[in-house]
Amino acid sequence: MPNTLSVLCVHGVGHGDLDASLQPTWREAITANLKRWQPDLDVDCQFFRYDDLFDHAPLDPVVYGKALAEMLASGVIHGIGDLFGATRGILDVPDQVRWTAGMVAQWASEPDLRGRLRQRLTKAMKDRPYSLVCAHSLGSLLCYDTFQRDDTTIAGKAFLTFGSQIGNPCVRDCFGGRIAPIEKARRWYHLFNRDDHVLTARIKVDAANFSEVLTEFDKAGDILNHDPIFYFNHENTHTRVWPDVAGGKTSQRVSRAFTRIDRAMAPAREAKPAAPDRRALLIGINDYPDPANRLEGCVNDVFLMSAVLQERGFDASEIRIVLNDRATTSNLMERLHWLLDHVPDGGERVLFYSGHGAQMPSYSAFGEVDRLDECLVPYDFDWNPQHAIRDKQFVEFYSQLPYESRFVAIFDCCHSGGLTREGGQKVRGITPPDDIRHRAMEWDAGISRWETRELPDRGRTQDKAKYRLGRGEHLRGIVGRNQKTVFGHLGPFKPVIYEACQEAQLSYEYRDGSTSYGAFTYSLAKVIRHAEAQKQHLTFRQLATRAARELDTLKFKQTPNLDGPRRVIDRRIPWAGPKGRRA
Repeated sequence: MPNTLSVLCVHGVGHGDLDASLQPTWREAITANLKRWQPDLDVDCQFFRYDDLFDHAPLDPVVYGKALAEMLASGVIHGIGDLFGATRGILDVPDQVRWTAGMVAQWASEPDLRGRLRQRLTKAMKDRPYSLVCAHSLGSLLCYDTFQRDDTTIAGKAFLTFGSQIGNPCVRDCFGGRIAPIEKARRWYHLFNRDDHVLTARIKVDAANFSEVLTEFDKAGDILNHDPIFYFNHENTHTRVWPDVAGGKTSQRVSRAFTRIDRAMAPAREAKPAAPDRRALLIGINDYPDPANRLEGCVNDVFLMSAVLQERGFDASEIRIVLNDRATTSNLMERLHWLLDHVPDGGERVLFYSGHGAQMPSYSAFGEVDRLDECLVPYDFDWNPQHAIRDKQFVEFYSQLPYESRFVAIFDCCHSGGLTREGGQKVRGITPPDDIRHRAMEWDAGISRWETRELPDRGRTQDKAKYRLGRGEHLRGIVGRNQKTVFGHLGPFKPVIYEACQEAQLSYEYRDGSTSYGAFTYSLAKVIRHAEAQKQHLTFRQLATRAARELDTLKFKQTPNLDGPRRVIDRRIPWAGPKGRRA
């Protein structure tokens, strides 16, 4: 009897069921790659058909444009304009991207459609003993949606995703706000090409059965680089995926060899075994390029916080600082990876930022300003998204953290615009130039005056038409009572966030003798040191409350804002106990 391996193939966006060339090209590529490792293997490729489930909304750009608009208005997935990179508006991108965005929007905005797709795929998986599921693009979304909710359907089988949008933040709400492992799968391989421009994204999953395989290619004449055959035939797919799937003595030896290499490289690549239990990233920017925006106390704040953390048990080697002209957007992103990648259970992470904050008017998929994004202001900030640290980017770093880790973000800035007020006190918020301000204004002919334009309400329950930095509003409200039952996890990780002031207030600098500090940072450090002297433990809430009292004593009209999970903010701060002992 020949050795048979059965493969379920799930195509990507639109027309896949009608594409006469799709099945033979997939079958030829998959069969050839498997037989290279086991020549006597009989490969049986079956194809999952699902286009008809989209028939209630024909393959029409107008229909999909409507789906995008409904998705944005619902608040389920906001910011899909970011899917198009530097382009503005859904009509400015190539047809395949536009169609993909539309079908993804329809899939994401229609729970009943997702339910019918899950039901059909589950039946297909039960009807035949597949050993491998190959899912491309939109097909990977519906497969992951099915397997995440019921991993018995993929138990003991290999799962291969490529050209996938699973990791894109704009669809994460459909997965409960978190990309979780598929524990019962024998293996999950995710092929990633950073030059694939069809909404693809990397996936961060910490699981023994998950591997991301870099499959970079640049197909001549194809600006999208989304071709499934190029993924199948990539050298890294050939050496990392097909031997494991094919089985047989030769392929098993190769697969075991790469497994040993992975294990040997893991400490160097991920630094997990040697990773310190505590890390802190401290950022301070005084010397912005524009003299009008320069501050005085931010660098002092960084050294003050570093001293306080070291007094509380942090080792100097566990703290990195970034100051002034070195605090560019790219450098800050690199340091954030150092801080928040591969955090172990029980790990403690602290992010401290002292500098300017800003509000950026941001565009929807249709080229309309429809919200304000709060952001941090790096040294090279120029009012373009490419040179800012925005809410969505920040959420991407922390949403996958282990639930048992602790991440505290402290922002000594405000986002209300900066002016010198009250006898020279400096405000840590930057005022936008007139062309940026114009995006969120309109002329009222009736009273002959410029007014702030009312931005559309996208369904958020607070901070209308605004993303508060660090809040991850696009991930809020998705954790229901049955979250654990439906998705097998508790939703995105949520950090504890301290802000120097309330939304309508300003964050000021304070001069202690001849030395300038942020008023909030100075108060925070004073409270922590006083608790140490009194041998007291502080909770997150107590720290905010006592810092507010200290600010009031200093006669600053700013009240620190605390945000975080209720079950956490009333716990003791691990690094704020007497002599740095764990609480």
